[in-house]
Amino acid sequence: MANTIKAYGVAGPNEKLQPLTIERRAPDDDDVVIDIKYTGICHSDIHTVNGEWGRALTYPVVTGHEIAGLVRSVGKNVTKFKVGDRVGVGCLVNSCRLCDGCKEGEEQFCTGHGDMPGHVSTYGGKDPKENLKLTAGGYSQMIVVDKDFVLRIPDSIPLDRAAPLLCAGITTYSPLRHWKAGPGKSVAIIGLGGLGHVAVKIAKALGCEVTVLSQSLSKKELGLQLGADKYFATSDAETFTALKGHFDLIINTVSANLNLNQYMSLLRRDGSFVEIGAPEHPMTLHAFNVIIGRRSLAGSCIGGIRETQEMLDFCAKHDIAADVEIIPASQINEAWERVIKSDVRFRFVIDISTL
Repeated sequence: MANTIKAYGVAGPNEKLQPLTIERRAPDDDDVVIDIKYTGICHSDIHTVNGEWGRALTYPVVTGHEIAGLVRSVGKNVTKFKVGDRVGVGCLVNSCRLCDGCKEGEEQFCTGHGDMPGHVSTYGGKDPKENLKLTAGGYSQMIVVDKDFVLRIPDSIPLDRAAPLLCAGITTYSPLRHWKAGPGKSVAIIGLGGLGHVAVKIAKALGCEVTVLSQSLSKKELGLQLGADKYFATSDAETFTALKGHFDLIINTVSANLNLNQYMSLLRRDGSFVEIGAPEHPMTLHAFNVIIGRRSLAGSCIGGIRETQEMLDFCAKHDIAADVEIIPASQINEAWERVIKSDVRFRFVIDISTL
């Protein structure tokens, strides 16, 4: 039987978020039904609703892909989870399982097969299990998810502080692992926001020398408290002189359009600049800034389910969790405005009981 539940979302273009009623599908034998306790507010929620990434929207839109909760029920084919388990759902709720990306545990790069067009996003995706109706995200009371896309949240991580790890955590962990960040490597994190503050913690736990590059020094003390070894203001031209050729890896967590030519100069030979912030406008780069020094400009997109579980277990082992501000649902619109102004330390998390 389908479930009618309370949610918070956008009913139409140019509208504020408001209380809505949505319907969740009837669970099948492979599904896990999750009572949502907390959902993080990711800047991508705002980009999506504002149409800043060019996605056509079908309303209502219920965002949220940083979901933490408790298992309400499981289908008869589910053996990995039981009622009452602490679980999470990130950016993905399905994929084709048959393409090379899926077979290699990289469901975020699913290219699709049959009636599955590619990976299915937690909100705004077309899921065959939903008869290709658009998925609705975690600004809601409960969610029904295929067992293969449910994550176990370790007991040592509070649910409210675990929620942002389902996007901010894996989005930063995956490139740090892929580009082999570790002892002896010098890593720069651009931005100290929702993604950046988690990136600093993870990079430090991996054994890197960690530097924060931020527009100003206003968060310097916070950055050093989180584990950064150094902190520089990019508004100061001297920063680019002092750090020239210093970094093995630069992770850009901000969505602003940067002067890539400046930042590429900070890389050592064979260094990599990895974009995860997804700016709205195209980026430009002079070819010689990658040719000289054999430098790389790359991108990274969240992570697969296997790696996301690895990230959660790593964070539990190293006592890493997001720093959050808990808000009631009634303050979501205000929180969105504050996210746009970078006025949050460091991630808003919605207490779903307030729906």
